[in-house]
Amino acid sequence: MISRRRWLAAGLGSLGTAAWSPAARAGGQIEEPLADSVRTALTSAISNSAPPIPDFADLEGRLHYLRWLGAMSGRLQRRKPAWLERKEFLQTVWYESRRAGLDTALVLGLIQVESAFRKFAVSPVGARGYMQVMPFWSRLIGDGDASKLFHMQTNLRFGCVILRHYLDREKGDLFMALGRYNGSRGKPQYPNAVLSARRVWEFEDKARPATEPARSTGPAPGGTGS
Repeated sequence: MISRRRWLAAGLGSLGTAAWSPAARAGGQIEEPLADSVRTALTSAISNSAPPIPDFADLEGRLHYLRWLGAMSGRLQRRKPAWLERKEFLQTVWYESRRAGLDTALVLGLIQVESAFRKFAVSPVGARGYMQVMPFWSRLIGDGDASKLFHMQTNLRFGCVILRHYLDREKGDLFMALGRYNGSRGKPQYPNAVLSARRVWEFEDKARPATEPARSTGPAPGGTGS
């Protein structure tokens, strides 16, 4: 198996080519038996129908989200020109990724690689929607209606819950979890592509916290006063 160092080097080396490639690299999750407890947990995880409205503990949390939304909106505009559609999509990705305990940039990178941000994308093996969810998941943990996988929030929720499941199953090994998500477990091409794409969607919030104390009349000790 390729060493993890060589895998990371290959992934970073492909940044700038794979990251904005218009061609999706969708595969398909492989149907595997689920323990009753796992099936029940996954069913519960996708059943909550609450609208994807972010909730914030304080003002700074909300401001951070708005700065993130503005930055991501600019990056996504070429692919989704309509502001309201773009906003709804990003808000839902933020909500569902965090609900599943996933890195939002990782989920956006995965969507880029899997479907190139196409809501109605269908892979040669039948995977559907933004996160290219295989229809059998609707039977295993949903209501059996695979057509709902073209609904934005349903697709994003299924995709995030499934990726979280694979991460847990692989004991946090992102390389193996991504391969399992794509149906190519153990091969480096897909994890490399997703991690390269994730770099495009990373966000560094350089804004000062809203609760920062007012500046004194002179520069801080050791500072420049800027």
